[in-house]
Amino acid sequence: MIKLLTVLLLILPTLALGHKPSDSYLSVNVEEGGTLSGQWDIALRDLERAVGVDQNRDAQVTWGELKARRAALEDHILSRLTVTARDGDRERVCTLDSNGLKVDHHVDGAYAVFLLEGDCGLSPLSLTLNYRLLFDRDASHQGLVEVRYEDQPGQAVALSNQHREQTLNRDGGGGLAALATFFRQGVHHILIGYDHILFLLTLLFPAVLIWRQGAWQPKESMREALFTTLGIVTAFTVTHSLTLALASLGLVNLPSWLVESAIAITVGLGAASNLAPQYFPRRWVMALVFGLIHGLGFAAVLSDLGLEGGSLVLTLLGFNLGVEAGQALIVLVFVPIAFLVRRTAAYRRWFVPIGSIAIIAVASVWAVERLSGAW
Repeated sequence: MIKLLTVLLLILPTLALGHKPSDSYLSVNVEEGGTLSGQWDIALRDLERAVGVDQNRDAQVTWGELKARRAALEDHILSRLTVTARDGDRERVCTLDSNGLKVDHHVDGAYAVFLLEGDCGLSPLSLTLNYRLLFDRDASHQGLVEVRYEDQPGQAVALSNQHREQTLNRDGGGGLAALATFFRQGVHHILIGYDHILFLLTLLFPAVLIWRQGAWQPKESMREALFTTLGIVTAFTVTHSLTLALASLGLVNLPSWLVESAIAITVGLGAASNLAPQYFPRRWVMALVFGLIHGLGFAAVLSDLGLEGGSLVLTLLGFNLGVEAGQALIVLVFVPIAFLVRRTAAYRRWFVPIGSIAIIAVASVWAVERLSGAW
């Protein structure tokens, strides 16, 4: 148990320095005859890492610096994307060019928007996208892509280092592919979302314990521990799924700094509840309330895609199922181990309080960082 505590204390400072998940947003419109149009939104922080844009090294990318590096940026990004059109036995690699540049603000900061045009030389029945942006710099990077054939609803896929290529058919056969890829995106998002993981762990630390006579005491049965865990996870799932859907539909829209700061505060409060459990007797209520905030954080991944109708339903369903699968994995790993060591003084008197204090420290750093982003 002492070794486990040592590992936790070594990892937590690294989490405090972790950056936000890296995503780009690519939309492609396919017109009659195979002409392409669209745009590619890439975070300025990612372009700085990949090519270097901040010429005066002041940690701020200006419009002038972006324009000065436009040619190099366009060459870089276009070399990382290949679009292949197919019509029966015919196959063509589409030409792609950037014919405009602007800056837009997403929920997580400023993005360069490259306006795209291209030609496939045929009217495609399917498009295959091979995506290679930033993987040499950040293996966790994701490309969120929407392809729209003329007036048909858009189809969305998520491309990653492990799944760099995806085919989308004109007849909409990519629906199941969208479900599968956004399921993976949901799992990926929860497993690299250190704040979500730490919040869940703060609620799970005492799932195998009960507060009695002023001290943590071990629960007698795994069934009792699992019942407590089920209540916590269910409450968290219900409310984060609600706000995830509302935010993805555009019905709730809060500034990124506010949502991310609030998430950091929930992590700290969750950990504090382990130090003063007499003031938090119903932990499922905490999971229920704070899940509303975490759902808004999850939605940041999907809200910028601008999907609608069936595509949004499948994407939302796949992403949410992936988040739940990621949570279940954490629960299945942590709870049995915690149950085995619940009777030890090291777990009850050292791991839970010291681990909680360490998480409060990390959450405080996050809160200060994220609140400072508002000014």
